[in-house]
Amino acid sequence: MSEIRVGVIGTGIMGADHVNTLHRHVSGAAVTAVADIDPARARAVAAGVRDARTVDDAFALIADPAVDAVVIASHDATHADLAIAAVRAGKPVLCEKPLAPTLAECVRVVRAAGRTGLISLGFMRRFDPAYVELKAALAAGTCGVPLLLHCVSRGVASAPGATSESSVTGSAIHEFDTVPWLLDSPITEVEWHAPRRAPATGLQDPQLILLRTADGALTTVEVFLNAGYGYDIRCEIVGDRGTVALADPARIVTDADRGRSTGHPADWRPRFADAYRLELQAWIDAITAGTPSPLATARDGLTASAVAAAVIDSMGNGGRTVPVQAPAL
Repeated sequence: MSEIRVGVIGTGIMGADHVNTLHRHVSGAAVTAVADIDPARARAVAAGVRDARTVDDAFALIADPAVDAVVIASHDATHADLAIAAVRAGKPVLCEKPLAPTLAECVRVVRAAGRTGLISLGFMRRFDPAYVELKAALAAGTCGVPLLLHCVSRGVASAPGATSESSVTGSAIHEFDTVPWLLDSPITEVEWHAPRRAPATGLQDPQLILLRTADGALTTVEVFLNAGYGYDIRCEIVGDRGTVALADPARIVTDADRGRSTGHPADWRPRFADAYRLELQAWIDAITAGTPSPLATARDGLTASAVAAAVIDSMGNGGRTVPVQAPAL
C-alpha cells in the first residue's frame, strides 16, 4: 500500500489541525475524506486538501472502501460509537482523548476492540520531545527515586459548555495517562480539592487533584482552564537526589520598554505541534508496516478514565480519598 487513505471525523479546531498535519507533515498518508455535523465547516477544511471530499455521515465515512484508516476528532460523546464502528469495519482508528466520557462507555469500546489492536488513543504527550526526554532522565536516575510530581495545566478560557466534570475528563485526563507513563506505576488513589468557586465561569476552576501511584510517589495536578494569560504546561519531578522539569518552551525573548518577556501560546497547538506530528507519523508508519501501534491503547484510555471517574467521585464527596477501581471486562 503506497499511501494510507485517512478519513477524519470532526473538523473543529482539533480535527482541522489533524487534517493539516496529515496533509502537510506526515509521509505515507493521504486525507481522502472528512466528515462533520457542520457541512460548511467540513467543506472549508476539505478545500485545503487536494482530492479530499466531504461525507455527510461519519458512519458512512468509516464504511467507505476508499478510507483505510480513521481519525476521530469529533465531540467526546461520539467517540464510543464511532470507535466501535471502525473496529467492526476492520479499520485502524486514532481516537482523540478521552476514549469516551464515561467509564461504562469505555468498557463497551474495550470489549468491542478485544485483542484487535485497531484502536489507538491520542495521548500525544507520549510523543512530545520534552516529555520523552523527561521520561528518559527519570529512567537514567538523574533525580534519584521520584517522590513528588507537580503538574500544571492552564489555558486561556474554557470551551463553551464546560463543566467541572468535563474539566477532569477532557483536560486533567492527560495527566492521568502521563503520570503512570512517566513513573511506570499505576495510579491507585485520588483526591479532588478546589478553592472558592469563580462565579464568572460557571464551573469549579481551578481544581487541584492529588494522585498516589503504586510506587508511593505523590502527584499534584493543577487544572486551570480560565487562567487567562496563555496556554501553560508544566511538570516537575522531585526525587531524593534532585529534580527534573520541563523547560519553558518559549523560542524568543523580547527586551522592550525597560522589561524582558517571553510569550505564551493561545492554545495547545503550538506547544504540542511536534507531539501531534510525531504521533500521527508513528501511527501511519505502523499501519503501513502492519506492526502494532506504538500509541496509547484503548485499555490505556480505559485506565485513565477509571482515574477520572474516581476523581469525579471525590469531587462529589467533599474531596475524600477514593481508590481507583479497575473496571471488570
